[in-house]
Amino acid sequence: MASSSTDVNHVNSSDLRKRLPNNPAMPQKADSVDAARQAVMELNLEEEHADKDEKEKRTYGRTPDGTIFTVPETHDMVSQLLSPKHPKNLTDIVVIGILTAHVSFLLLFPKSISIPLYAVLFTFWRFGYNGGIGFLLREQSLYNSIVNWAKKSGIFEKPSTGKNTKPHLYTSLKKELETKIPKDYSFEDAPLEYNVWLLFRRLCDLILLCDFVSYCCFAAACGGTPDGEFFGLTVTRWTVGIGLILFNLWVKLDAHRVVKDYAWYWGDFFFLIDQELTFDGVFEMAPHPMYSVGYAGFYGISLMAASYKVLFISIFAHAAQFAFLALVENPHIDKIYNPPPPRKRLSEDRGNDPDFSSIGEVEPNAVEANGLGRTTSNSAPSTEPPHIRDIIGLENLDLYRVIDISAILLQFYIYTFAVLTPSTSVYQTFFLANAAFWRFWYSIGIGYLLDRQSKKKKWTRHFIKYGETTEEAWRQWKGVYHLSMTMCYASFAVAAYKMYSLPPDWEYGASLLRHVLGTALIVLQLWTQVSMYESLGEFNWFFGDFFFDQGPKLSYSGIYRFLNNPERVIGLAGVWGAGIMTWSKSIFLLALLSHGLSLCFIQFVERPHMHKRYGQRLRGDSGVSKTFRSSLPGPLKKWQDNMDKTFEDAVDWIEEIVDSTAPKLAINYDHFVKHTKTFVKDYPARVSFTRLAPDMADFDTKDYSIEVEGTISSNQASVDKISGREGDMARTKAFRGAQFQPAILEYGAPIKVRWTAPLNHSKKDWIGLYMLADNSSRDVTRISSQGRWIATSQGAYDSARPDQGQLVSDKQTIRWSKDGKGSPLMTGEVEFSGDKLWWTTGVFEFRYHHDGMHNVMAISEPFEVRISRFDEDDVEVDTNGSMRSAVEQTLIPVVQNCFDRDPEIAPSAPDEAFGGLVEREGKFAKRVVFGIWQMFGLEFAPSVVKADGNVRNLAWRICNAKQVLAPYSMSTSNSARGGRSTPTEAKC
Repeated sequence: MASSSTDVNHVNSSDLRKRLPNNPAMPQKADSVDAARQAVMELNLEEEHADKDEKEKRTYGRTPDGTIFTVPETHDMVSQLLSPKHPKNLTDIVVIGILTAHVSFLLLFPKSISIPLYAVLFTFWRFGYNGGIGFLLREQSLYNSIVNWAKKSGIFEKPSTGKNTKPHLYTSLKKELETKIPKDYSFEDAPLEYNVWLLFRRLCDLILLCDFVSYCCFAAACGGTPDGEFFGLTVTRWTVGIGLILFNLWVKLDAHRVVKDYAWYWGDFFFLIDQELTFDGVFEMAPHPMYSVGYAGFYGISLMAASYKVLFISIFAHAAQFAFLALVENPHIDKIYNPPPPRKRLSEDRGNDPDFSSIGEVEPNAVEANGLGRTTSNSAPSTEPPHIRDIIGLENLDLYRVIDISAILLQFYIYTFAVLTPSTSVYQTFFLANAAFWRFWYSIGIGYLLDRQSKKKKWTRHFIKYGETTEEAWRQWKGVYHLSMTMCYASFAVAAYKMYSLPPDWEYGASLLRHVLGTALIVLQLWTQVSMYESLGEFNWFFGDFFFDQGPKLSYSGIYRFLNNPERVIGLAGVWGAGIMTWSKSIFLLALLSHGLSLCFIQFVERPHMHKRYGQRLRGDSGVSKTFRSSLPGPLKKWQDNMDKTFEDAVDWIEEIVDSTAPKLAINYDHFVKHTKTFVKDYPARVSFTRLAPDMADFDTKDYSIEVEGTISSNQASVDKISGREGDMARTKAFRGAQFQPAILEYGAPIKVRWTAPLNHSKKDWIGLYMLADNSSRDVTRISSQGRWIATSQGAYDSARPDQGQLVSDKQTIRWSKDGKGSPLMTGEVEFSGDKLWWTTGVFEFRYHHDGMHNVMAISEPFEVRISRFDEDDVEVDTNGSMRSAVEQTLIPVVQNCFDRDPEIAPSAPDEAFGGLVEREGKFAKRVVFGIWQMFGLEFAPSVVKADGNVRNLAWRICNAKQVLAPYSMSTSNSARGGRSTPTEAKC
């Protein structure tokens, strides 16, 4: 095939652009993956600007190994299946037959049968879509499993090669695919990845079409007109429903216009097309439009059917689609299009910073707008790492912090008070007034403080006046804002609770519909707030640019790509949802008050500050506004411009009034503040059932062996065994009567395993790593390896994961016995590293298993993984009496092991920055803090490692922590030599 190295021409990048356009059906192999990427980008750019008809322009793609090929034009599933312009084949007839059978059930069976039947059918096809296709795509993304299966099965190999045992299937596939693609495509020459994708498309066509048809049939079976519904409501219901369906159709067509069949059918899971795409139209309206607003048609059909059954199954389908997005597509998008930035080498940092050798303290205002509190890349490294504790999120909850415990206690108080008091008019009025007070404080009180901070730095000046720093002012501000926001929404929630009562009959009127809509609006607000926080970061969430004057940095990413200020439109959807669910005039008025005050805050506090700070950098129209405005006819555009001008004039008039009355209000407000200033932030597991292999008797376990080779830990690990807690006789080194020495290996260091097996051993043999105490049987392993296993033979499994770590596979050797007889055996070598290791200390063993099962053929000698304690009494200090350098040198190999010795993320020097993957993957930081705990007896949070960013900062933190904790610790080394010692100051 063209995907093999023997059938693809290897050419350099300069020849690629000449050869491929002349012979589009014949792929070309680039010298390297980078050369292929560059060539594909240039070829697609040339085609985009070429003076050709759109139908004559070609698209070029590349496979993961650097093979460049012409991507033939394909068509969407509906036109391909139903349009008479496109040729038909056997699979089209099968799909049409299955769809016809689905529709015929609607005519053959009564509603009592058809409704549950279609519910089961739709659930089946939806699971096939989000579960089945999702599983296949995830396996393809992680392990290239689908392509590996195709290679192993040989169904795409030419029968003449002798590798294809199903020549009739090969002929059928060739006819099937070439019938659909008559131009620029040859089944024999196309890359394997592209042919596999075409076959995968046919499966997707079947599942997606059956999914939609079974849903429509279910809606038709459930549809009807509610009893007593007047004609006007029926017309409105159908009009809105049809409008939503037409909007859904536009979303799908516009999305297909941008991404084409390549992304529509998840082509980037198989091959890549490097080109510049303009994500306009619907992609400026909503995130992931095909999965978000692209499901509006489902709710339109639910409205037309007037059935709660259809509505609930639509919600189920939409939720399943979002799960598919979160678990399958988003991880792959991050992997392909958003890889972590390459780690800056130490030489690059020094080259960009002439003052690298001078290490100064970080200024309080030297923080970036992303809220991480780090120095910029061109600033001098800090001798004191920045503070990194965030406030927002359950993962940042700290009961030792004043703001967290205050927020919890106040919420507990108000929720308990609401539950324990009756819902009388007196208590309802109290809770409504309480909610209104907190809303006024959150919008007007906090707004005034921010306005004074923006114009006069009043908040910061107050703390500096009393000898505090700007960082302290910033921390106190975050606490006040977080507590105010928490109480504002908590008080609204308890007010809604007091005004709510369960409906006596859920089917009467619109009770059920109100609860569905209310819940949807609350979920929408929660999603909006989370999206805003993810885009802004903690720094901007707390209005950091009101407090620090670093260079303006604007980024319209995340939800801000679609809306300039999401809180203006959907950021308070939840308060209206609560109003709909309670159906209370008081809650509706409270929601109106909340939304109105929030708009005033945005207009009179945020907007002036943004204009002052960023000026012309501010965007005029949001993505949604731009898309909506471009679709309006001319007269409506003119009318909208006039309305915008009128609104802006009205706002300017109100601002003039506010500016003239502000000094008078400020005097009274200062008096109020003075009397109230006491107010106080996988790898998938290997799971199988054990059974005895039928051919076990054909193999002699004496022919199997395992030898372990790893990085030996320091001698201190042996000394650590003597803790001082033993009896007198046990405090000396044990005498050994044999030459055996126990293996004590480094924490996280790669471990090599050499194995031997008979010549006819199973190709599915595998080696697993286990804790010694996890298995009671020496013959059968009865516990999952949890991904810590490697196959002995290359390509024995469909997934690529079992092959990761293979160094030598199935090499024939001779084993000589004592009497000089040699017996031929197979040998090999594998290396366990990274995720295939245990990231803890203990005693372990390797087990050799037979034929993909858990029958044990050989077990290695047990070995121990231990982290040596850092001996403060046996290190050299520098001229200042500090042992920081010794801590740095001790940490370097541990951190490198914890980062899998990957040069892209593991530092080679103390002041070299960690790679970007450390920020994204939390496992690396967790490995490091475990090692620090074992070496130094200090417990750090993983976020500390991410924030410090290099070993030098981490060593400083360790020395500083040991110095702070010295009065509360005992010297382990001294106690081991003779009992307790008095606390001494750490030499840091």
